[in-house]
Amino acid sequence: MTEKLPITVLIAVKNEEANIARCLSALSPAARVLLIDSHSADRTAQISRDMGAEVFQFEYKGGYPKKRQWALDHIPIHTDWVFLLDADEVIPPELWEEIADTVRRKDASDAYLVKKGFHFLGRPFRFGGFSHAAVLLFRNGKASFERLHRDPADSQDMEVHERLLVKGSIREFKTPLIHEDAKGLEAYISRHNFYSTWDARQRFHYLKTGSWGEESVEPRFLGNIQERRRWLKRLMLRLPFEPAVWFAYHYIFRLGFLEGRAGLIASQLRARHFSQVRAKLFELQLKNGATAEKAGIEPLY
Repeated sequence: MTEKLPITVLIAVKNEEANIARCLSALSPAARVLLIDSHSADRTAQISRDMGAEVFQFEYKGGYPKKRQWALDHIPIHTDWVFLLDADEVIPPELWEEIADTVRRKDASDAYLVKKGFHFLGRPFRFGGFSHAAVLLFRNGKASFERLHRDPADSQDMEVHERLLVKGSIREFKTPLIHEDAKGLEAYISRHNFYSTWDARQRFHYLKTGSWGEESVEPRFLGNIQERRRWLKRLMLRLPFEPAVWFAYHYIFRLGFLEGRAGLIASQLRARHFSQVRAKLFELQLKNGATAEKAGIEPLY
């Protein structure tokens, strides 16, 4: 594929020296690559410049927008399409072929869901249901990140699990990208500890207000994958023994046990993540006793 595709790839990073070269090496079909950095302390920015990416530094001042939405709002993007990518993700040639065919079609949809193919402990997973899809490719100007509840305690400068709101039609690609973090299990656990804090605070705001935020993905059982995941999140929020349910889902129902020891560890970590979310949510309820009581919130653990 020699012709550059009318796509700008946007990568939000911080201290991704271990992953960024592999990610960038697969982006030659794109017309432009933008790297949005949060003043990395390692060689992330230098490696990216050396490999042809344009590097922008981001200063988070709280609230909305966070890093990727800020880039969409403030960096002039002249290509027809935008692809959102993480540093630990790689677009394989087969996916590029699908993308190329799509952006050349006159009847292309406005956005596309891409499955993030889960790799863990050095191997791709076929079983366990850990891979998930999100809107990553969209027509320029047709999508923006949802506005969830503003939390003064949220110091995360990049969108964590915020989804894209699309003005138009959505389809899904068949080929998954490769999602594999080279920084190891310690970094994985540390990152998910941070994510569980964020998730607990979002759940707390939902229980108080009955909504996820000013603009958010609608929970729909029969909707697209993003809407179904949001519906499932709302259901699981009030379900007793949620961590055990997630373990059973990944390890037994989705056959994670066929991945051997790695499948067991991944399922255990998934259950532990939700155990931490619910424990942190309970702590928030205790610290905000009067508010929780007024809203009719019961401890959920």
